[in-house]
Amino acid sequence: MPESKSRKTGSKASQAAKADRAQLRAERRAQEQEPGPLPAWYKAIMFGLMIVGLIWIVVYYLAEGLAPIPQAGGWNIGIGFGIACVGFLMTTRWR
Repeated sequence: MPESKSRKTGSKASQAAKADRAQLRAERRAQEQEPGPLPAWYKAIMFGLMIVGLIWIVVYYLAEGLAPIPQAGGWNIGIGFGIACVGFLMTTRWR
């Protein structure tokens, strides 16, 4: 039974070009710097907003709608939840 011909892997020039591209990619990755840590105030504001939002909702329930903003009525829950959500969204950028 005859043997099949082996596949040609390409010319040495194309192999050298592939090696050059791989080396360039590796150099680019090495040059890319990871973003540094965030400033200290970022964490304080992040947790602060989450706590302020929680306190806002708790005060609304404990004051039976008379505080923090009586004219807002039930929207006080939305305001407190919105403040807390901004804090939670900040956690996505926290390093």
